[in-house]
Amino acid sequence: MLSKLRVIFSIPELRRKILLTLCLLAVYRIGWWIPLPIVDVEKMRAMWSGQGMLSQLMAQVSVFTGTQFETLTIFGLGIMPYISASIIFQLLATVWAPLEKLQKDGESGRKKINEYTRYATVGICFFQSFFYVRLIGGYNLYNSALTDSDGHLAWGWFLTAVMVMTAGSTFLMWLGEQIDEYGIGNGISMLIMAGIIANLPAALGRLWSRLNGHGGGLRLGTDSSQLGVEVLIVLIALFIAVVVGVIYITKGQRRIPTQSAKHIKGRRTFGGTRQYLPLRVNQAGVMPIIFASSLLMFPQVICVALDKGDTTTSWGVFWSFWNSVFQRQTFSYIVLFIVGIYFFCYFWTAVTFNPKDMADNLKNYGSFIPGYRPGSTTSNYLEKVMVRITYVGASFLAVIAILPNVISTTLVGSENYLLAGFFGGTSLLIVVSVIIDLVDKIDSHLVMRNYKGLLEKTK
Repeated sequence: MLSKLRVIFSIPELRRKILLTLCLLAVYRIGWWIPLPIVDVEKMRAMWSGQGMLSQLMAQVSVFTGTQFETLTIFGLGIMPYISASIIFQLLATVWAPLEKLQKDGESGRKKINEYTRYATVGICFFQSFFYVRLIGGYNLYNSALTDSDGHLAWGWFLTAVMVMTAGSTFLMWLGEQIDEYGIGNGISMLIMAGIIANLPAALGRLWSRLNGHGGGLRLGTDSSQLGVEVLIVLIALFIAVVVGVIYITKGQRRIPTQSAKHIKGRRTFGGTRQYLPLRVNQAGVMPIIFASSLLMFPQVICVALDKGDTTTSWGVFWSFWNSVFQRQTFSYIVLFIVGIYFFCYFWTAVTFNPKDMADNLKNYGSFIPGYRPGSTTSNYLEKVMVRITYVGASFLAVIAILPNVISTTLVGSENYLLAGFFGGTSLLIVVSVIIDLVDKIDSHLVMRNYKGLLEKTK
């Protein structure tokens, strides 16, 4: 491995890309710690620490956005506005003819859609930052040095905070694009992964503080302050098994054999070769978990805010019941979460995978699937195959998504959900997917220069 690292850094172009990517990620991490001047940091941290369920929800949102909500920073919105705009235009391209035409125009169309996405990102940033700055004012979290006697923030400071947050998210969007163009790896994914990995030392510190050096056995369902060494061994073995499973399913493909038609010119025969059409088992990636989590997050926030613990009134009983239904560790929440994952897995696959276009492309290139006529028959067959393998991918995503809930409930305690998130769910899928993509791109540079890939054995 050390010899391969030496080879990587001996290639000037690859070395520049890696160092530039690390520098841009360092800029992101620096801005991640700079709070807005209008916020009273101590008040905000005290508020989130006392919210319980809502605090866990905000920690989950922080994973998606690449920021932290405990202290509102200049990157307070993260890169979620850009992701939201990208998803909106990707969905619109399936139902709106002008965008669909742009999508099929190749590189020029893609650049135009990216331009529209950037404009939409700025608009979303402005709206979200305006709402969030107003929200923290409702909780009396403004810096008292910048407010009047009634606790109101001056309009100039309010507008400045909104513009700073908008500029911060726009800067992160630009940062991701610079990584795409001049660095290595997918820029937006790299930013999200950097935010996730940054939480790892804190999670490991919590685990270390709870380890019991005298053993004590495997305490299922424990909320005690100490964990046995046996629990640590189980967690390590489980982490390795989950990572191996995630890599296996992420790289897994259903290879459909295809054959090109034979063409005879003179005495020579062209075509007739057998190839494979790879269909990914996990076609939707991490998007179903993000969508399902986001969808369940809204009723969670509403129920937590409206449940006052008063069971003497009908409304109090109503909100208390629904708050218990949407509690993260409950059976009802897990069932709703799994149903949402299956739904969005098929939904996102239907959006991103078009069997009719794929069948038409095979026909145009003179290829066919043995046993199936080109055209609608091939399209129906591809759709049938994708439905079957999507079920396998959705089942895998469901298992991975509920693992943090199971681990936090049975092994590390409900208060250590941050640690449990590294054993499954969105965090692990994002990190593994980004690392796989990063290794593939580094391998492409090495193979292009006649070196062996990172995962290939050296003699």
